[in-house]
Amino acid sequence: MTDLRTLREDPDRLRASQRARGEDDSVVDTLLSLDERRRSALTAFESLRAEQKSIGKSVSKASGDERQALLDRAKDLAAQVKAAEAEAEKAAADLDAVIEGVPNIVDENAPPGGEDDYVLLEEIGEKPSFDFTPRDHLELGEMLGAIDMERGAKVSGARFFFLTGVGARLQLGMLNMAMQQAIEAGFTPMITPVLVRPESMQGTGFHVAHDKEIYRLPDDDLYLVGTSEVPLAAYHGDEILDTGSLPIRYAGWSSCFRREAGSYGKDTRGIIRVHQFDKVEMFSFCRPEEAREEHLRLLNWEKEMLAKVELPYRVIDVAAGDLGASAARKFDCEAWIPSQGRYREVTSTSNCTDYQARRLRVRYRDQDGKPQHVATLNGTLATTRWIVAILETHQQADGSVVVPKALRPYVGLDVLEPIK
Repeated sequence: MTDLRTLREDPDRLRASQRARGEDDSVVDTLLSLDERRRSALTAFESLRAEQKSIGKSVSKASGDERQALLDRAKDLAAQVKAAEAEAEKAAADLDAVIEGVPNIVDENAPPGGEDDYVLLEEIGEKPSFDFTPRDHLELGEMLGAIDMERGAKVSGARFFFLTGVGARLQLGMLNMAMQQAIEAGFTPMITPVLVRPESMQGTGFHVAHDKEIYRLPDDDLYLVGTSEVPLAAYHGDEILDTGSLPIRYAGWSSCFRREAGSYGKDTRGIIRVHQFDKVEMFSFCRPEEAREEHLRLLNWEKEMLAKVELPYRVIDVAAGDLGASAARKFDCEAWIPSQGRYREVTSTSNCTDYQARRLRVRYRDQDGKPQHVATLNGTLATTRWIVAILETHQQADGSVVVPKALRPYVGLDVLEPIK
């Protein structure tokens, strides 16, 4: 949620952010008008309420006509106070309704533009070369007895799948390795709920009324999460955190669910774009002034994991128009996919500044003891999509796949062999 003080003191900053995102900047004038209306209504209510209290004290000391006049005035004031309170509440609700839909202010260092206007920061590793025609991950997965899309569709419909045999072992090994790395880096491991209340989803920055990617259970008014970022962000909702404990870092393991409503006809083959997958997600609560450095730490932990699975990848600085609502800046790591001849996203890490914390009311006390909102950050440490890049990058001519050395203790195999 946008800080109202920032809005009043520097409205041009929000205007510039809206334009960078490709959003309507006239919302700033709407917010300023609604904020002024709310403050005026609150001032009027407080003034009438103060007079009401003053008269209440005077009535007991008065007598005769003076007492009756005070009682008459008190009666009039009661109605005025009630009306003024209703107007103040209505003004606050109208302001909240608009500001809820305004995305976070973009970091000044984020590139301008849309999806294709990212900035390439670095390329790491050598793309594999083959002396045979490489197979795609689905063909490899079927040869290995690792991926079963046909029965996934039979049981659940399109974009569902089974990971079987070595496929299940590969995913569990990869996620366990990610969790172990997180623990060694000081993260607290978490197994999170995958169903959350609407206020948790809204507080994290997902607009449940308009987001067609989210699964909802209407009878229970609960939502399936697309990332454990949601329950982790809401975990400390309405709390004041111990300042000395910051940064607080969690690594959440969960299944994730996305409707992929806007992806008709895209990535229909294999497990690149599916409705259900598993992920280990890093999440950090820190002081706002430390958020940029923390963002780079999360990125480096992602790079460390990608090095362990020996994947060539690149790091991009995502353009403002391609950021999610809560992100002020985002870095993506994209692994090389040989069958497609291009890079595809396998991790992302976002600095959400104090946007989520304001919505969820997560605070800490500064050196003067005054409550301040924390900053929140998130980053993918491993997810099901990595299987695509691992199988294709490490394949051999006979359809076998060499397991990256660091991953072998977690999978229990050096090579995945085609089933006979």
